[in-house]
Amino acid sequence: MYLSARNLQRRQIRVTVKYNRKELQRRMEVEKWIDCGLEELYKGREEDMPEEVNIDELLDLRTDEERTQRLQDLFHSCNKESKVFVCELLLKLHGLQKHEDLHNDGIDLPQLHIYSTRPGSADREVLH
Repeated sequence: MYLSARNLQRRQIRVTVKYNRKELQRRMEVEKWIDCGLEELYKGREEDMPEEVNIDELLDLRTDEERTQRLQDLFHSCNKESKVFVCELLLKLHGLQKHEDLHNDGIDLPQLHIYSTRPGSADREVLH
């Protein structure tokens, strides 16, 4: 039975991603923690919830005082006390890397590469 060249190519696709798994996992956990915290703070008033808390924007600020002010501005419509949430978030931000820093440390955006035929192997597409 003969496989078409297209089917053969699909079967030989390899996906490779380089990243700092530990840092990426930590950032994802902080993002999930923020989402859960916002749901609790804005329970019953979801329409007043900020669309996002931009971690990179907060990391760009120089001091915790600036971050606190930015977060207070975001949560101005919150009826519940957000001080504890803000303090805990500031602690979680310490040592966290910006998204672009994660990328520069090894997280490559997927790019399709086609390698030519080499002795002993068929053409293949590789995402990396």
